[in-house]
Amino acid sequence: MRNQPKYNFFKNSSYALKGLADIIKSETSFKIELFLLIPVCLIIIFLDLTTVQKLLLFISYFFILIAEAINSAIERVVDLVTLEHHELAGRAKDVGSTIVFLSIAQCLMVWVTILLNIL
Repeated sequence: MRNQPKYNFFKNSSYALKGLADIIKSETSFKIELFLLIPVCLIIIFLDLTTVQKLLLFISYFFILIAEAINSAIERVVDLVTLEHHELAGRAKDVGSTIVFLSIAQCLMVWVTILLNIL
């Protein structure tokens, strides 16, 4: 049996906002990536691109934030299970870091492809 309360949109949204506030408060890399979202959005707005291209640039960057949130969740669950060094715990954290790395690589590929196309 799952330990899950009955679905409530507003209550679930409050959980999501609580998690977002916690990540912003405690994760330096998420804060940096969130701060960089401002200049990224400004660049996207002022580039002479189609709406679809602008959306692709934004979504590709936003995936970095999603990946960072997933990485933070993995790290917290691992730390909840054990604070001692364990090979599997380290491997789980490494996979979380890989998710972030791949999202950054994907973002760079999208940006380079689109920006080279307008030059």
